[in-house]
Amino acid sequence: MRLNLLAPLHFAQRANAVMQVQDEGGSIVNIASVSGVRPSPGTAAYAAAKAGLLALTSTLAVEWAPKVRINAVIAGLIRTEQAGLHYGDEAGIASVGATIPLGRMGEPRDVGDACLFLASPLARYVSGASLLVHGGGERPAFLGAAKNVSRE
Repeated sequence: MRLNLLAPLHFAQRANAVMQVQDEGGSIVNIASVSGVRPSPGTAAYAAAKAGLLALTSTLAVEWAPKVRINAVIAGLIRTEQAGLHYGDEAGIASVGATIPLGRMGEPRDVGDACLFLASPLARYVSGASLLVHGGGERPAFLGAAKNVSRE
């Protein structure tokens, strides 16, 4: 909770204090997770913190407008240096990636690019939004369980 909810709150409060007095205002982008919007067995506290971060994002977007825009990136399964801790060896990581509609796990750059967009003037009318960066999501379990079902 301290790292994934309270730290972003305290950081945003400090940033807002500066941005509110700048002529151009500013933009804050929070990094959330799909764990905050879907079941996350084994990591309930993390999921709750990330869900809270999404609520915080939309609330502060209303409170601090019009000078400060606040958005969140909801990151899906991202291949980081610690991916092996969660998904196993290269074969495990590839197997997990194959379950994602775009055929791979995300890369940190995918999240960074989304953040750059949200912080840029291209997103000047976007505030209080949560942008899913998840390669199309996770394949529903029922599709693998169903037999002889057309996927077209």
